[in-house]
Amino acid sequence: MDFQTKLLDVAKALSRDEVKALTFLCTDLLGKNPNMVESVSDLFSRLADQDRLSPEQPQLLTELLLIIQRRRLVRELNLCDLHSSTISPYRKLLYDLSEEITNDTLRDMKFLLNKDLSRRKLEENVTTLEVFLEMEQKDLINDTDLTSLETIFKSVCPMLNEHINRYKATLEPRPGIIAQEVGRARSQSCSSKRPKISQCERGSSLDVPNELNPPLSNRGTENKSTISLVKSDALEIPPHELKAPPDEQPPLTTTNTNSEGVGTYPMTRSKRGVCVIINNHNFSHSTVPLKVREGTMVDEKSLKDVFEWLGFEVQIHRDTDKQRMVSALWELGMADHSEMDCVVCCVLSHGLEGGVYGVDGNVVKIRELTEPFNGKNCPTLIGKPKLLFIQACQGNNSQRAVNIEEDSRVFDPHISDFTAAKESIPSGADYLLGMATVPSFVSFRQRDKGTWYIQSLCQNLIDLVPRGEDLVTILTKVNADVSQKIVHDGQKKQMPQPAFSLRKKVVFPIPQTPPPSLLH
Repeated sequence: MDFQTKLLDVAKALSRDEVKALTFLCTDLLGKNPNMVESVSDLFSRLADQDRLSPEQPQLLTELLLIIQRRRLVRELNLCDLHSSTISPYRKLLYDLSEEITNDTLRDMKFLLNKDLSRRKLEENVTTLEVFLEMEQKDLINDTDLTSLETIFKSVCPMLNEHINRYKATLEPRPGIIAQEVGRARSQSCSSKRPKISQCERGSSLDVPNELNPPLSNRGTENKSTISLVKSDALEIPPHELKAPPDEQPPLTTTNTNSEGVGTYPMTRSKRGVCVIINNHNFSHSTVPLKVREGTMVDEKSLKDVFEWLGFEVQIHRDTDKQRMVSALWELGMADHSEMDCVVCCVLSHGLEGGVYGVDGNVVKIRELTEPFNGKNCPTLIGKPKLLFIQACQGNNSQRAVNIEEDSRVFDPHISDFTAAKESIPSGADYLLGMATVPSFVSFRQRDKGTWYIQSLCQNLIDLVPRGEDLVTILTKVNADVSQKIVHDGQKKQMPQPAFSLRKKVVFPIPQTPPPSLLH
C-alpha cells in the first residue's frame, strides 16, 4: 500500500470531530488559523507542502493518530514508525483537556468567558477546541501562561488543573541525575564511537547498552581473554578503576534539607500502572547471526506473574523488530497515565554496546526506550516513577572468582547475554534503570530456569514487598544474591547494576492476594 493510499484510508476513517482535532494539533505547524483548513485532505496537503508529511517522513501522521487514540488504525495501516515527537506538549495539553471537558463544564466555561470573548464565539455549537483557539487569539492563554484557564477550572472543575500542573512541571529545570553504579568508574563525557558487534553477542542474550552509563575515561587492558573463541570488543575493568574518583561522583542533592528524610512516591491511584514486557526469543530472521534465547519464556512468565500480583496491567510483545519495539513504547508513552502510579518496562533480548536488538537484527538504543516516557512526551507521568529492567550483558568479559586463564567456551546450561553500555542513564527525573550486569561483562541465562538477574528480581519482589522494603533496597538484595551465583566451572560470576534518578522511595503497596510461585 503506497503512502497516498494510506492517507486516503485515514481520511475515510476519521470523523469530522477527529479531523478538527488533528487540525487543532497542527496549529503551530500550519502557522495560520486552523479553521481555514477545509478537510483532512487539505490538512495533509498543507503538511506535505511544508515537507512535514511524506512517504519518507510518516512519523507525524503516526503521532497524530496516536494522540487521538486511533491505535488500531495505526496498526492496520502499518504506520508504526514513531521515533520523535513533533506536536508541542502545550498543544497536546489543550487537546487532552478538551477530551476531559463535558458539555456542562463547557457551558460553564463559556459563561465565565462572557466578558472576554465575543458572543458569537460562545454559541452552543462552538467546541472546546474552538474556545481554546479564541482564548489564544485574545492572548488569554499561551504556552507559558495558563493562569486564565486555571482560574476558570478552579470554578468549574478543579481536577482539570492537575493536567496543567503536570505540564508546568515540564517547563521547570529538572533535578540532576543520581546514579548508583556498581563496580565501574565514571567519566565526565560520553563516547560518540559507533558500537562494535562482537561474536560473543551472537551467542548470548541482551546486554546493557553504554547509553546507561558513560564510558570509562581510561579502560584497563590487562584482562583481554574472551569467551567461546571470540575476540573481545569490551575490555575488563581493572581493580583500581572499580571506584570513581571523589570529584567524579555527583553529590546526592535534594530540594528539602530538613530532617524529614526521603519521601515516598504516592501509590494511591485507581491503577498501579502498565508493565510492558518485550521478550525477543527467536532471531532466525535477523540480519546478524543471533541465537534463539532459550530460557527467556521462563523470565517472561515470572515477570508477568509478579507484576500482575503487584497490581499492574501487563502487556507482552514477543519477537519484536526495531520498529515494533519503538512503536510499542511510543504508544504506551502517548497513553493517559493520569490514573496510574507509575510505569514499568522489561526488555529481554540480545544486545550490544549502547542498545538492544530487535529480532530483525537492528539496534534500538537505550535512550529510544526511555524517551517516550519523559516529561515532554508523556506529561501524565511527570513526577511518577518510570522503571525499566533490561536483561543484558554489557560486554563479553566474564567476571571471575579468581584470577586464572579464561575458559575456552561458556558451558551449558549457562549462556551469556552480550551488550555494553554507554550514556545509558536516562535524562530527566524519576527514572530507575535496572541492568543485569555492570559494563563490559556478560550476564547469564539458564535454558530451563531463566536468567540469574530476572529470576532474582522476581523472587526478591515476592519476598521483600510484603515487608515494606523500597525498590532500591530490593535491587541491592538482588545484587547480593546474583553476585553469589557462579557457573559450575567455578570461575564466572555476575554483578547487576541499578542506575536511577529517583527523588523518592518506590514502595509498592502490599498485595492482598498470595504471591505467585516461581519455577526453580
